[in-house]
Amino acid sequence: MNLDRQISTQARIEEQYRRIQQELTGGAVALVGVFWLGTIWYHLIEGWRWVDAAYMTMITLATVGFLEVQPLGDRGRLFTMSLILLGVISIGYIVNRFTEALIQGYFQAGLRIQRQRRIMEALSGHYIICGFGRMGRQAALEFQSEGVRFVVTDSQSDPIHAAQELGFPALQGDATLDETLLKLGVERAVCIIAALPSDAENLYTVLSAKTLNPMIRAIARASNEEALQKLQRAGADAVISPYITGGKRMAAAALRPQVMDFVDGILTGTDRTFYMEEFQLDASTCPHVGESLREAKLRSQSGALVLAIRRSDGTLISGPNADTTLMQGDQLICMGTAEQLRRLNQILCPIRSDSPRPPRHGQ
Repeated sequence: MNLDRQISTQARIEEQYRRIQQELTGGAVALVGVFWLGTIWYHLIEGWRWVDAAYMTMITLATVGFLEVQPLGDRGRLFTMSLILLGVISIGYIVNRFTEALIQGYFQAGLRIQRQRRIMEALSGHYIICGFGRMGRQAALEFQSEGVRFVVTDSQSDPIHAAQELGFPALQGDATLDETLLKLGVERAVCIIAALPSDAENLYTVLSAKTLNPMIRAIARASNEEALQKLQRAGADAVISPYITGGKRMAAAALRPQVMDFVDGILTGTDRTFYMEEFQLDASTCPHVGESLREAKLRSQSGALVLAIRRSDGTLISGPNADTTLMQGDQLICMGTAEQLRRLNQILCPIRSDSPRPPRHGQ
């Protein structure tokens, strides 16, 4: 009930802003029409010059009380009285609409809407976080530390205000609706994270996102095993269950604490020394496709370590040796310092050095 009320409130504000715009535009058009009516009358009926006719109309509408430009008969005076009445009505209508918009804050709301629209339209190759709860907030903080472009959406106003206070671009809306996803630029996004409270909402979000952009990578939250399987069938590329994943990590931390500390240290956080990164090989940009790791000399040139290679058919090669051949579509999972990974990025993608994204200093 609260969700529907908040969404309808947002929609009502946008509708009222559009209505005020239309009414102010209509009032301005009416005033211009009255001005031309008076000018044409004085020119054609009274036989005045265009300049005199326009001047007479202007001082009449402005009700400044100046004398007539030229003497008027009864007919001309009756028309002038009607012109004054029409002018007062038009100007009064515009002033009334403007005052209402100012008092109700529609102009401020309109500026926020336009600013949000410009931000969304400028986004490309970005990530979308649906739901700014505990999981969505943590994902946003990680993206911020990685320097990744992203946008947050939530159906409730409080999480949106919290995201905006942290400096995150945010838009209030229902992520299960195509309209909201299109506003977020889903067709230009590379990944969407469905971290909404219910499994049903996450399912609808994944289905909508995949329909609008079949190439987008979808990551969803699931509360149980059944929901996890349904989200996978719906097309989610990865499904995270906080309870299942949390239990596994707790067990791993108990059995292999040093390993977990090391893995956490290279995957997350802003004070890391080592990083892990993925590199997609493309024959059009990578000169080393078709070479072995020995021939490519990636370790000696960059200092980064190739931990694993995932082939385009899904085969995973853990701990590749020097004779492993690099092939088109391979994904290299590498580890190293920020500078080592940056050099490796330049070696693998000299033509398109901005892809994939290397980590930055200070992250």
